[in-house]
Amino acid sequence: MRNFDPQSWLAVALEEARLGLAEGGIPIGAALYGAEGQLLGRGRNRRVQDDDPSTHGETAAFRNAGRQPSYRGATMVSTLSPCWYCSGLIRQFGISRLVIGEARTFYGGHDWLAEHGVGVLVLDNADCVELMTEFIAARPELWHEDIGLDSAR
Repeated sequence: MRNFDPQSWLAVALEEARLGLAEGGIPIGAALYGAEGQLLGRGRNRRVQDDDPSTHGETAAFRNAGRQPSYRGATMVSTLSPCWYCSGLIRQFGISRLVIGEARTFYGGHDWLAEHGVGVLVLDNADCVELMTEFIAARPELWHEDIGLDSAR
């Protein structure tokens, strides 16, 4: 892929995550880049803001990209390892590559994606780790809701 720039692409996703946190939401951001490195869409987790449990960072970036004839060669960039829901989206639409800011605070479905031919790069970005660590400590109930962890179990 020409123009592959995971660090600057992650900066876009991280900006989205910070916007989400400032809005009172969950700080997970994402961006979808085309095969030539062009930004197709960006978004953030808006479950809280929109009262919509399906609006994750990756789904928001995907929706904001609009309809594409193909996602072959595209790269999804997320500040956090994607959950199963978002991993399914990546696989369903044939997105070729996934760049992850961090997978320490949440280890999602990226191994499964790699096993099915998606190129995966985990950057282990300190800013992403700090953002999620602080959020989880401050709002554990909201984090557990987001990842589907029922604290009563």
